[in-house]
Amino acid sequence: MKIPIDRQAVKPVYLQIRDRLSRLIKSGSLKTGDRLPSIRSLAKNAQVNKLTVIEAYSVLEADGLIHARPGSGYFVNPESLISVQPKSNFAPIQEVIIPQQKSISFFDIYQLSVQANNKPGVIDFSSGFPISSGLKDLQRHARRAMKQVTETLYNYDFPQGQLILRQQITKMLIQLGLEVSADDLIITNGSKQGLSLVMNYYLQAEDWIVTESPTYYGTLDIIENIGARTIGIPMQASGMNLELLEQYLQSHHPKLIYTVSTFQNPTGITTTLQHRQQLLALAEKYGCLVLEDNSYEGLNFEPVPPPIKSIDGSDSVIYTGTFSKTLMPGLRVGYLLATGKHYRPLLEQKLFHDLHVSTVSQAIVSEYLASGHHRRHLNHLRASNLCSRNAMLQALERYFPQEATWTIPNGGLFLWVQLPDEVSLVTIARQAWQENVFVCPGMPFFPGQKGYNALRLNFSHTPETIDQGISILGKLLKKHLAKTTQIDKNHY
Repeated sequence: MKIPIDRQAVKPVYLQIRDRLSRLIKSGSLKTGDRLPSIRSLAKNAQVNKLTVIEAYSVLEADGLIHARPGSGYFVNPESLISVQPKSNFAPIQEVIIPQQKSISFFDIYQLSVQANNKPGVIDFSSGFPISSGLKDLQRHARRAMKQVTETLYNYDFPQGQLILRQQITKMLIQLGLEVSADDLIITNGSKQGLSLVMNYYLQAEDWIVTESPTYYGTLDIIENIGARTIGIPMQASGMNLELLEQYLQSHHPKLIYTVSTFQNPTGITTTLQHRQQLLALAEKYGCLVLEDNSYEGLNFEPVPPPIKSIDGSDSVIYTGTFSKTLMPGLRVGYLLATGKHYRPLLEQKLFHDLHVSTVSQAIVSEYLASGHHRRHLNHLRASNLCSRNAMLQALERYFPQEATWTIPNGGLFLWVQLPDEVSLVTIARQAWQENVFVCPGMPFFPGQKGYNALRLNFSHTPETIDQGISILGKLLKKHLAKTTQIDKNHY
């Protein structure tokens, strides 16, 4: 295969290769299942370095056009997985939730999810775990990292984390549009510790905090343990309802606004730049701090707006991120970005909770970033997740009842399915478990469990697994709805 390369062009060579192959695929010259030239042969024919071809193939993967088969090479994706461009019909009732009762225990949900994930043969749609990949690379980097930190294992480390890792994360964040230095960062044991540090410092019992509704149930658990009170502002297709947000900022004077602006957990919604600007303007107007949780940043299928923190000129936003969703959860390495007056008290809070994050875990992540493998790994994750998301959308159309509606995320790990009120999701979850499919009803994602009927579904599985699991769920839902309808007719 001949790829014309313009050595004088401004556009990088790897993107020229990507563009050429992309046109061949979209025009039908390269068909579904066709094998692309090997990295070595294409590099030789185009007279480029093999790393240039790897970069081009990685971008094509991220575009959802090709996929890699270990040991076999790269292949063109099915047209159905490339061309899915549906629109979401997600439009829930806009009701603010101020709970009077506690949410379901985070401990119980977490235990069930870990148990399900470790049980052979179970399709786990409930968890927030990414696909397992890149283990060989990670093992190699882990060995290198251990050689570098062996002597330091006999000493304590700085509570803010290793300088080289903070510098590497700084470079990542600058690429997202953030103005940040390594001195603004605190390495945490995952992003959840960062959330806990912020909330425990800024909130006291009976203080008000705004969250999206639905939202991450781990956050609701932190709030309840502090004894603070939640105002659940409903999510729209565009994000948190800002009109309702302003009403409650004015009436209740909350201390914090918690938001997952990119690939919101659990809905998968990403807010626009305008929405982010308006939310920040409201927070500044009413003197409220914003806690921006961007755990899923980097898992985008298409460009996303810069974080809210990137437009923060008054130290009104604290930002958290993690490698749990892009690398692996078991390393427990996250980070907290706090500028101005917020940094020192949060660093002291970190030292109060633990001395520092594992030196080994920090060194492994640092080595992975330094090698450039993290960027390639992200491209692989994006491509894999895009295929899987499309497979789940197709399966939902094929198997779920017509009454169901769902969000269509442009990245992340989850989509959110809203179901009729007459469906007993507890019953569905129990029946699905008997068929080795694990789902968690959506009530834990709402403050005080006072929301509508919904399911959060993790699409980071193979298309075959998704089709099998959604087929089982769809049959159970349709059978349940038919039975409910028949009972209603008999009653009438």
